[in-house]
Order: sequence, then structure tokens, then C-alpha cells
Amino acid sequence: MRLHPGETEAAGWRVVTVLAAVQQLRDSSPEIIGRPRVIAIDGRGGAGKTTLAKRLREVVTNSAIVHTDDIAWNHAYFDWGSVLVENILRPLHRGEAVNFRPDAWITHDRPGSITIPADADVIWVEGTGTIREELAPWLDASVWIQGDLDGQERLLVIRDGDSPEQLEHVARWLLEELPFILREQPWARATMIVAGPPHIDHDPATELVVAPPTTPRLADPPA
Repeated sequence: MRLHPGETEAAGWRVVTVLAAVQQLRDSSPEIIGRPRVIAIDGRGGAGKTTLAKRLREVVTNSAIVHTDDIAWNHAYFDWGSVLVENILRPLHRGEAVNFRPDAWITHDRPGSITIPADADVIWVEGTGTIREELAPWLDASVWIQGDLDGQERLLVIRDGDSPEQLEHVARWLLEELPFILREQPWARATMIVAGPPHIDHDPATELVVAPPTTPRLADPPA
């Protein structure tokens, strides 16, 4: 399996129910009172973050998803941490509802806003770059989706197409993604690692394949 430079392949994979995975994430921060739990779901583009967030939301009915793609829309690939903190995570930690229109939405006349009720139980913050040092004080638990980079790139093409414009976008994304993830080592910070796609037989409707966090290692030298 081809992984990010510096990423250690997870070990100790096991099959758990989605409910059990949610309980493990809850148990990692049992002291939360008066506000939602904030749980990050991270992985490279094409890893399946949005799909996993939707599955988790289905079993925690009083929960909501924040897509960092909405924060980054017409803004920046990764330079959005402070925007997320000030406009979403800080209000959530105060037990407040969120109704936020990023500046780029206003500039480009994108309708709607990012809304989160104050009484939500869990907020799933999904997107590449969510498990980073800058956001650590605001996260109660986190999930890293580990998968083969070649397979994830194929999924990106299937999902987003292979037009010249899209291929150029992916190339620009990788120029920022690879050094960012190498620096942040999200797999080592995560509460749980989820296989994407799983390589162990399981029921995809009710189960996940998970492993404990991995320790960082030095990046492989350039070929």
C-alpha cells in the first residue's frame, strides 16, 4: 500500500460496529458538558471522509456535519484554520449556535450559510487538514482514514472527472497537501484510524474496520 511520506501503516485492524466506534470516540472525552463534542474526520482527497461522516451522523441522530470544503471554498486549500476556529469552533465551545457566511460566499454570491444548532450532541468536522496542531485544543476526538494513495487518486478521478482543468486542480492540491500532511502527521494525533477502503470482511452497512493510532516516522528519502 502506498502511503503518504512519513505515514506508518496501521496495524491491529479489527471490525467494530459503527455504534461501537462512536462510543469509543465519546469515551475519549467523557467530561464534555454543556456543548457538543467536536470530532474531526481527516484523510486525503478521495479517502471517503464525507461518506464516513454521513454514516456516523446516521447513528448519532442529534449531530451535524461541517465540511471544511465549505470553509475553503474560493478561499485556500489549507489556510482556513483560524476561520474555522473563530466562526465555528469557538462558538460551539461556548455552547452557542452557528450561522456563518464565509467572506468568499458573500463575495461570490453563494447562497445560504453554515448553520449548526446549539443543542447538537456531536459535530463531525470533515475535511483534509482537520487534524492539525492549530485545531488540537478545539477537538475532542478525531479519525484518520488510511488508504492507498493510488486507489484514492483513482476515486478522485471517478468522482470529479479527468478534464484538463480538474487534473490541474489536483496537481495544485497535491503540491500543498503532501508537505502539509507530512508536517502535521495526522495519523499520529488521531483517536482512531479507519480503513479506507477496508481490506477485512465486514458488513459495510453496520460495521467499520478500525485500528489504533500509529506513531510518526521519518519521511522516505527522495527517489
